[in-house]
Amino acid sequence: MSSRLEDPVAESKSGGPSFAETALKLGGKSDEEARRTGAIDAADDQVERLFARAFQTVSSPAHRAVWDRGVPVELFTSAPVETLPDLKQAMDSAAALVKRHRDAGTIYNAEGKIADEVLAELGAAGYWGLLVDREHGGLGARFPAFAAFLTRMATIEPTVAGMASVHGCIGAVDPVRTFGSEEQKRRFLPKLASGERLSGFALTEPGAGSDLTALRTTARLEGDHYVVNGEKLFITNVVPGRMLGLVCLVDREPAVLVAELPEAENEHFQLRKYGLWALKRTYNRGIVFRDFRVPKENLLQPRRGDGLTIAYHGLNLGRIALCATAAGTMRSMLASMIPWANYRTTYGQRIANRELVRRRLGEMAGLIVGCDALVAWCSQLIDQGYRGEMECVVAKIFGSESQKHAAVEYFMKTHGGRSFLAGHPFGENVHEYLAPCIYEGEGEMLAMGFFKSLVKEHGKAFFEPIGKLLAERGIKKPNPWNPAHAWALRSAAVPYLKWMAGRRMSRPPRPELPAMSESLRQHAEFACSELQGMALEISGTMSKFQLALADRQCRMSELSQRCQDLITILCAALYGARQEDEMVRDAADLLCQRLADKYAGRRASNRYFRQVTELGAAIADGGFALIGGIDSGEILMKY
Repeated sequence: MSSRLEDPVAESKSGGPSFAETALKLGGKSDEEARRTGAIDAADDQVERLFARAFQTVSSPAHRAVWDRGVPVELFTSAPVETLPDLKQAMDSAAALVKRHRDAGTIYNAEGKIADEVLAELGAAGYWGLLVDREHGGLGARFPAFAAFLTRMATIEPTVAGMASVHGCIGAVDPVRTFGSEEQKRRFLPKLASGERLSGFALTEPGAGSDLTALRTTARLEGDHYVVNGEKLFITNVVPGRMLGLVCLVDREPAVLVAELPEAENEHFQLRKYGLWALKRTYNRGIVFRDFRVPKENLLQPRRGDGLTIAYHGLNLGRIALCATAAGTMRSMLASMIPWANYRTTYGQRIANRELVRRRLGEMAGLIVGCDALVAWCSQLIDQGYRGEMECVVAKIFGSESQKHAAVEYFMKTHGGRSFLAGHPFGENVHEYLAPCIYEGEGEMLAMGFFKSLVKEHGKAFFEPIGKLLAERGIKKPNPWNPAHAWALRSAAVPYLKWMAGRRMSRPPRPELPAMSESLRQHAEFACSELQGMALEISGTMSKFQLALADRQCRMSELSQRCQDLITILCAALYGARQEDEMVRDAADLLCQRLADKYAGRRASNRYFRQVTELGAAIADGGFALIGGIDSGEILMKY
């Protein structure tokens, strides 16, 4: 992963309360709510300042596609992943050994979790060190290669893919690699690369989930150690003897300690065990710390910011990994649907001949290609040095929602009542299919974050000055037709009026698209045109609701999702255009049609139904290369 982090000695030019904090105060919110929101906003600003201006959110593809004049199409175009021979060998070995254990029935221990022997063998194969630099004992995989491999691993055992994501993205690997001192890297990374210490990330608490300002776990410095007290919940990859990136309060400020857990529970460290339907193949526990001691040299000290800065950085990688895992999981679903569709008959016909079943097969292929496109795009942006906050949110939401939809609407309904038989992959994994909608941020909350990132600069430039003037003059409901109001706001409103007039009077340049089929070109042009039109619509919404916009969550969520859908259309069209497989191109085309119809509020056309059922028929005949080599599983209760 290349680095485009800003010079650590460079001074920030921003200061004072954040845009969100100012807006909430002006909107009549309590000082406490404004303060907490401001803390989150400040952490976001701190992460921004880790990156050079050219790689911050305002320079990101998603932001520029709306606010620039013209969509930077080249920033939405991904390239094929290149993998070095020794890295490919390690990946092949890891995939083979997991498949071998799965087929032999030795992949799980007596508790139904991934067995320690499997984890150790994966360590020897280099699996846990994929994202660790070579100088510290890892394989130094670039993130696009890592993300693509997670899709492959998820077709064999999704839990093993998920554990690599936790370990390498949100666990201790990324925080130490990115924010650790050279001494900390030398001390921790070799253990993490070998798998001697698998890692997790301890952030969530009984009262702190989406509201990260509600942290209560504290670490008090006593001599050479921090003394930790508090409780964490829903911590994946946690058993005694592992390593945590532990988010806590040090001197009332969020911080991250690298905590090496003891080999057994004791009076200072206990696991809180609870029933959890999801993540059943790995350990997910709560942790209670009572005067738990961590060496003071284990404190990570980012060049800017605090512990929330560290948390935000790793979560973006985890969001791409979720989408990559969803792409693999849906491949397995599709591979299982095909033999059943060809086996099951109704009224003398295979259900593979029925339009509804063919539509399910074709639409699932579109969701898989959409995930592949977003993973390739986002991981490449991260590799190039972009922060990628908005783009990773798009991937996470699309991947998790697609997997949920595919599981219930396609996989379950095609298998019917057999979906609930003991041993059927749907019944066995239904919670695993649904839970990613919550992981790394619940989808609708992330959509709100996407919208906030999208409007932040525009709001600071044009609406914050107007809001401050309104507050100063005591104007609660501005009326542009009131001469007194218009005169009072003239100095703050003129820049906005100039921007709006310029936007309305100028036509965006035609997007420069690569060679592609006419259908995919039309989708790409549609997405570019509508993304450019979103600027006035979003700005108009901000103007209409002013400081009350913070309470219009439904409207913000709707605008956010429409923008995300347009981005997905553009990425899928560009990704499909560079694929040699005609069926992959067709799947991309069909996904774009569905999303465009949804965006425009149109009914599906007869042409769409014909195309999607033709693709479904070809998939039922075994022609979809994207699921080649994946085991379909056993058809239960043949009769």
